[in-house]
Amino acid sequence: MKILQALFFPPEQPGGVSSMVPYIQERFIKKGWDMELFSLPKRIRSKGTEDVEFHTFDWKQYAGNPIIDKYIQTYKDYIWWTKLRLKGSYDLIHAHHPIAALAMKRIFPDTPVMITIHSSYEKELMLNGRIQEGGPEEKFLTSIYGELEYSLDRIITASHAFRMYLGNYMEDCSRVEVIPNGFDQRRFRPYSHENAVTQLISVCRLVPAKGLDTLLEACARLKKKGVPFVLHLIGDGPIREELEQMAVDLGIYEDTIFYGYMLHPEEFMPFFDIFVLPSRAEAFGSVFAEAALCLLALVGTQVGGIPEQIEDGRNGLLVPSGDSEALADALETLIEDPGYRYELARAAWEKAKKSYSLTRVIQQLAAVYRSFGTAAADGAEEFEGEGENEGGGGV
Repeated sequence: MKILQALFFPPEQPGGVSSMVPYIQERFIKKGWDMELFSLPKRIRSKGTEDVEFHTFDWKQYAGNPIIDKYIQTYKDYIWWTKLRLKGSYDLIHAHHPIAALAMKRIFPDTPVMITIHSSYEKELMLNGRIQEGGPEEKFLTSIYGELEYSLDRIITASHAFRMYLGNYMEDCSRVEVIPNGFDQRRFRPYSHENAVTQLISVCRLVPAKGLDTLLEACARLKKKGVPFVLHLIGDGPIREELEQMAVDLGIYEDTIFYGYMLHPEEFMPFFDIFVLPSRAEAFGSVFAEAALCLLALVGTQVGGIPEQIEDGRNGLLVPSGDSEALADALETLIEDPGYRYELARAAWEKAKKSYSLTRVIQQLAAVYRSFGTAAADGAEEFEGEGENEGGGGV
């Protein structure tokens, strides 16, 4: 069986939408599977010229909208690049973005195409203030889900919460399967340490949807109460200057470190104490699992797939989105009680090892892939039972 993993843009850093796909490819190839990776280079712009038609709705009613026109042009560019670069045939194509999936099905109509939908672009745009709820952009982007349902042979997503969300825009959401993301535990090395002052860390793109304004407000509350901390923010994005000015205005700039983009934050995370990300929306929230594998205590919000990873009071703490007072209280609890903090971190580590191992994902994907035909590689069966001690006792 020859399988193509079709990404959108090339994966850039751990924690991104397609960050785990190269690790999946590596593991499958080691077991004798024939698997390729394909993506659209970011330098490709305005190359595609083919007409675009969808089966389930007329996109041209939205033509002239800058965001929609850019989406359609990117779809055309993906088709152009695919036809230019892919000359062979495949037994199965696994796409990781709607554009990649629809382009592949158009070019390879007789080949089974499946998709893992990792996130909601329309929600991200709304939370980041770029589009209005109920506007033409949201209507267009949510109509794409119905087109995926009509056109594709299998649909997967990473959380039950996001599956329910997709059900609002599909005829039959029972077709959507849930396979939570998985991570190669060998990338994560928990480190035993004692910090005199509690070190908080957040890793994300600096956009409104991540709720970092709420985090800064919560940290200002901690400072007013005399609770010591240092906040480390790893990531970059369009609101970095705004957040830096906010930290100044709140009087916590000296307690906050802005690092910008970092290629491998997982090498840095084990030296901290608490991972906190007060997101306003997350389909899954891969970075929570990554932080758990680094043995950090977790603080998140009650949105999307985050509660599927964090059981409040058992392996982390959950607070309402946008509630800086509740967030400050949760952080203060963990700062003032290191024993409880370690207890939660240990429980999160155990759950992440069990539930979010890369081996578990590969076993589930191998079963899905085999359902489309007989795998040529006998090694497909060898995933069963493998990896129970994956990562080898880093703690």
